[in-house]
Amino acid sequence: MARSIVRSGLWRRRDEEGLERFELSRDGEAWVLSGTILAAGVWGTAEARYEVVCAADWRTRRVEVFLRHPSGERALMLAAAAGRWWADGVEQPGLQGCVDVDLEWSPSTNTLPIRRLAPPVGGGSGPLRMAWVRFPSLAVEPLPQEYRRTADGRYHYSSGGGSFQADIDVDDEGLVVRYEGGWERVGSSRGPEPTRRGSR
Repeated sequence: MARSIVRSGLWRRRDEEGLERFELSRDGEAWVLSGTILAAGVWGTAEARYEVVCAADWRTRRVEVFLRHPSGERALMLAAAAGRWWADGVEQPGLQGCVDVDLEWSPSTNTLPIRRLAPPVGGGSGPLRMAWVRFPSLAVEPLPQEYRRTADGRYHYSSGGGSFQADIDVDDEGLVVRYEGGWERVGSSRGPEPTRRGSR
């Protein structure tokens, strides 16, 4: 079965210069998040491309990141299974127990716990532990996070034991529309409707 786009769009950073074109796709039973990030900041201009492949239950299975930066080009390949993580083929014991990946430069990965857990309004995720990919170094470290659903399409997000907090608005696919102090979506479109057999 060929990969099919569910939704694509463009995010713009509000706190510094940056744009990202993203896609949410289906590949058989898998969910795929991919994007191209163009960013500028105190660390210089950069371009990053990523792909996150999740199982049908939204658990992260594979992550690929490629970065072009003034300090050089670098890449990261992550794999996850049964709570164990490997970076470029080397197991990472410090990430054991993480379920989701979190890409520092992209709001796309906020979708993962939101879709995987789908708490009711007034409910929350409880404490989570993420495999946090830092940019531009592409170092990976664990990061505690928590989501609380405060309304339809709105979540209160906190990380680092509450040292960072933000409200996040999402669409019906769980993709970020507005991330307080960070990103806003400036355009999106749905993928083509599947063709039914026998139709013209």
